Amino acid sequence: MHRRLTVATLAVLLAPALAPTGAGAAPPPEAFRNPRLPMAVRVDDLVARLTLDEKISLLHQYQPAIPRLGIGLFKAGTEALHGVAWSNDYHDNGNVVTAPATQYPQAIGLASTWDPALLDRVGSAVGDEARGLHASNPDVFGLNLWAPVVNPLRDPRWGRNEEGYSEDPWLTGQLAVAYAGGLSGHDPLYLKTAPTLKHYLAYNNEAHRDTASASVPPRVLHEYDETAFRIPLQAGAATGVMPSYNLVNGRPNTVSPDLDAIRDWSRYPLFNPSDAGAPGNLTGSEHYFATQAEADAAAVKAGLNSFTQDNTNPDATVAAIRTALDQGLLTVADIDDAVKQNLWLRFRLGEFDPGGGPFGRVTPSVADNQRLARQSVAESAVLLKNSGVLPLRPGGKVAVVGPLADTVYSDWYGGAAPYAVTPREGIAERSQVAFSEGVDRIALRQAGTGRYVVGDSGLLAATGASATAGAQYDVFDWGAGIVTLRNAANGKTVGYNWSGFAADQAQPNGWFVQQQFKLEPRPDGNVVLRYAGYESAFDWAPSYRNPYVVVQPDGTLNLGAATADTATEFTREVISSGVDAAAAAAKGADAAVVVVGSMPFINGREDHDRTDLELAAGQEAIVRAVKAANPNTVVVVENSYPTALNWEQANAPALLWTSHAGQETGHGLADVLYGDRNPAGRLTQTWYRTADGLPSIMDYDIIGSGRTYQYSTVDPLYPMGYGLSYTTFHYGRVQLSAPAMDDRGTVQVTLDVTNTGTRAGDEVVQLYTHQQQSRVPQPVKALRGFQRVHLEAGQTKRVTFSLAATDLRFWDVTRDRWVVEDATHDILVGASSADIRATAQLRVRGDTIPPRDLRSVRAANFDAYSGTTLVDESKTSGTAVAATGAGQWLRYAGADVRGGTFTARTAGPGTTLQVRLDDPVHGRLLATVNLPATADVYTYADVSARLPRVSGRHDVYLVFGGSARLSTFSLR
Repeated sequence: MHRRLTVATLAVLLAPALAPTGAGAAPPPEAFRNPRLPMAVRVDDLVARLTLDEKISLLHQYQPAIPRLGIGLFKAGTEALHGVAWSNDYHDNGNVVTAPATQYPQAIGLASTWDPALLDRVGSAVGDEARGLHASNPDVFGLNLWAPVVNPLRDPRWGRNEEGYSEDPWLTGQLAVAYAGGLSGHDPLYLKTAPTLKHYLAYNNEAHRDTASASVPPRVLHEYDETAFRIPLQAGAATGVMPSYNLVNGRPNTVSPDLDAIRDWSRYPLFNPSDAGAPGNLTGSEHYFATQAEADAAAVKAGLNSFTQDNTNPDATVAAIRTALDQGLLTVADIDDAVKQNLWLRFRLGEFDPGGGPFGRVTPSVADNQRLARQSVAESAVLLKNSGVLPLRPGGKVAVVGPLADTVYSDWYGGAAPYAVTPREGIAERSQVAFSEGVDRIALRQAGTGRYVVGDSGLLAATGASATAGAQYDVFDWGAGIVTLRNAANGKTVGYNWSGFAADQAQPNGWFVQQQFKLEPRPDGNVVLRYAGYESAFDWAPSYRNPYVVVQPDGTLNLGAATADTATEFTREVISSGVDAAAAAAKGADAAVVVVGSMPFINGREDHDRTDLELAAGQEAIVRAVKAANPNTVVVVENSYPTALNWEQANAPALLWTSHAGQETGHGLADVLYGDRNPAGRLTQTWYRTADGLPSIMDYDIIGSGRTYQYSTVDPLYPMGYGLSYTTFHYGRVQLSAPAMDDRGTVQVTLDVTNTGTRAGDEVVQLYTHQQQSRVPQPVKALRGFQRVHLEAGQTKRVTFSLAATDLRFWDVTRDRWVVEDATHDILVGASSADIRATAQLRVRGDTIPPRDLRSVRAANFDAYSGTTLVDESKTSGTAVAATGAGQWLRYAGADVRGGTFTARTAGPGTTLQVRLDDPVHGRLLATVNLPATADVYTYADVSARLPRVSGRHDVYLVFGGSARLSTFSLR
């Protein structure tokens, strides 16, 4: 049930403001419009004026106008991850409207600046533009912004890696405070815009994302996944969370009781909107509830405030909630509570204040935003390697080559930038440029007729007598066999339009990315064309059964073959070799800059994970050829995720990484390449040498699987926090303000950092800790602080971090609470998680965790497990443990065992449960308990067994004989 929002607890404080002006005087009419009244009073006043039908209508994403009260339409949700991106048109069935707005580097790029002040400025500028767009079209561009994404980047293969900040939850939280704080405007009460944190919770896989369940043990849940959300909510930077599509521990996040529980993290009521279509998934793909009335009632009770369902049509949502009320699944008080939380957002946005409140007249500054975008590109670039090639000297001749050298790609959450400066254009302002994209130009000739495939106007058709420009295509390799084809005559990319193929797209785009192909070789040396648009995975798509291209009787190309053997064969004629052209451009130049990387709509994005970390083979071939032709080769990798650059690291003289960085990409890169800005970007996640050996993307237990820099012992290609500079830095000795502190104390960690080089530059000084002794596995390192420090050549600055004992806490599963353990901690300061330059030791006088008390234990609070998963105890609350086969076990370590009686609450088809000491196979068997069959997995039975008397501290193992659920147990 929601935490009730009333003004009763404020009565004493608010009495003077609420006192009548005369005997019997009533509050003025429409008190909700009076900004002199406390906001809680204004919200209550408005809710009291609404009819029940009006209240229910406000629970849909599109809150309709209420003319009788002079209230306009309110639309929840405008995308704004790295600039205002897009929203939906209320008057056009919710179709997407792309925002004309400044586009900054992707979120992963902004994070790589390690500069919260910069992210705050970017967030503020984005908020200004959102205000401007809202003023011009409030029905489309709402002020509830769905950003930032704060899911920690647990796995580099996650398709949405570009949307997040870091694999470290604390760093993620700090950067979210900055960006969301800028969006919200830093007023103690009012909001410039209302940022919503995405996506709550434990969401890092796109495959089956609406049906897959993340099994998240309590320590991981509290220490890792929740942390990134808790920090910005406690800081007041965000106004709510969007529950993710997936399930956590067996329960859909759309009905997670956390949606209500996390309200304790915020000083203001939270507004929690669903993800698009997620309420329908509860009865659809998830089959969690039998009726939509049950589903919507559960969501409201769990803490959802806004249903993003059925585009602009609220009818089904309204009907379901009405039915839930009629069936007693919801009460009017439940509706009132959800609506009050909902309306707090609108009041804080100034909607009911004269002039729209303090941010009502905000306007964006276009020129300032351009400068800020350029600075963001430069600050986010990460120098991975430099053997003296960089910085480049202005003038001379520079070869600029590669498939990303003369383009700026947008992504799914990018808007319409007013302009875009490509890497080639940015470099051309400093030097003479020789250019080649380094891609093959080919012609496709139908093997049977000898006719060429022409595509510069209309549908592609095998009707050409010769390989004219209209019959030539540039082939861009994006890895895993996927290519895109761009027509040489009109410069447009070929895509499928449901009736055939046409070269009419500026870049790969759309939800299904219908510009993807594979050129598959045949035994006779010809090729067939396989269409690979993402809709091919669905059985309703024409390409599901017939993905191969055939030539129709009229010569046009279309889908029509189920196999390569029945597809039309083409001769692939190479008009010009991309590798040869790239090498030719590089030969004789003073330096060569090769720009390679990803296409954001293809290489991992929402709904599509990656399976490897490799650079496309065709792109690596370009790099190798250019390096062979020019020893002064700089490789610029422009993508959204860690890449296995093993050959490049070993052989390329210089490597520079950037995200897809928006409209000022070319200027910002040139600023770094030519040394106008000394690179100081740092990686915010581990770059591995290969995906081989990584745990399954579905393994969310970062502790048990040894995942992320905190627990991994793998030697990475580049560690968390890594990045180089054109200068060098020396770290002095670490000094602590005290050698020890208690569990409520704070120490200052201080050291001097000196720029020992000849150039001014920024150093990102990073503070990590490691706990030496503990009852539980502790991180190898954990980030506790960072500062981006600017130093002139030869300058020394003193850097100070404040480290609180509470920063060192972890979740104690034995007592289900946070604990600061009595231990010595290594204080580690350096330039990355692997480059520690100065150390010290700190004694923390904390708690000693006592032996486990097994008199009342939630099964989910285990110390270790094998084979089991975490599941929903009931559909409303609680977590249980599920076993699916014999021999799966749970361990409860260091328990004070006295024997006596074992009791447990279990559900399932019936099996056995062994109670053993110290080993799950050979340990002493205390009892074998018969677990009865129950009606279903949510119906529990209590079982018990007598145990022999034992004494001492032991690890207690519960070993399952088959499928079962265990909720709680006790050993008395």
